[in-house]
Amino acid sequence: MNKEQIMQTISDTGVVAVIRVKNASELMDISVALNKGGIKALEITMTSPGALDAIKEASEKLGDNAIIGVGSVLDPETARMAILAGAKFVVSPILNEDVIKLCRMYSVPCIPGAFTPTEILHAWQAGADVVKVFPATKLGPGFFKDVLGPLPQVRLTPTGGVNLETAPEFIKAGAAFIGVGGALVDKKLVAAKKWDELSALAAKFIKVVQEAREEKN
Repeated sequence: MNKEQIMQTISDTGVVAVIRVKNASELMDISVALNKGGIKALEITMTSPGALDAIKEASEKLGDNAIIGVGSVLDPETARMAILAGAKFVVSPILNEDVIKLCRMYSVPCIPGAFTPTEILHAWQAGADVVKVFPATKLGPGFFKDVLGPLPQVRLTPTGGVNLETAPEFIKAGAAFIGVGGALVDKKLVAAKKWDELSALAAKFIKVVQEAREEKN
C-alpha cells in the first residue's frame, strides 16, 4: 500500500486500536484478536516493552490484513526505527515538526498530537496527514464541531476518552476516525486471554462508527 491507500483504509475502517501493554508477550495475541474483529489499523505504542520487535512480527504475520503503526513517538530517531521495523503510520502525543519531516521523507502517514486550535493548525500546516486531538477526554466531541467550523480543511481524530458511548458522537462531530485504547484493549479480557471476546469488542467499535457515519449522512 502507498501512503494514500493506507490513509484511505484507516479512514474507511474508522477505528485505530491503540495498544499499550506492560507485557511484551501479549502484543501479538492482542493484535491478531483485534484484526480478526475487523480493525485494520493497529497502533503499537513505544511505551510497550518490545514494541519494535512486536511491530516487525505483527507486520510479517498479519501482512496485508492489517496496517501496523507506531504510537507514543516523541522524536524522529524513534520514528525512523519504527518505520524500518515495519510501521506504516506514525502517531505522536505531541507536535514535533522533525517527526513530520521524517515521515514525509519515507512517505509514511504522520498523526501528531495537538490540544488547542493554534496547535492543531500549526500541525496541519507542518504537513500532518491527520491531527490527533489529545487528550480528547478533556475536550469532548463538541470541541471537534467547534474547531472544524473555522478550520474545515483540517482532519481530526480523537484519542483519550473514546469508548462505545462517545465514539459515535466524535464521528458525528466530524472526526475522520477514532483512536481507542483502554476501552478496546480491555485489560480484563487480555489478562484472561479471552481473545474471541476481544475480537467481538473490536467488531462492536467498527459497527458503532459505521452506524454513526450513516446517521450523519
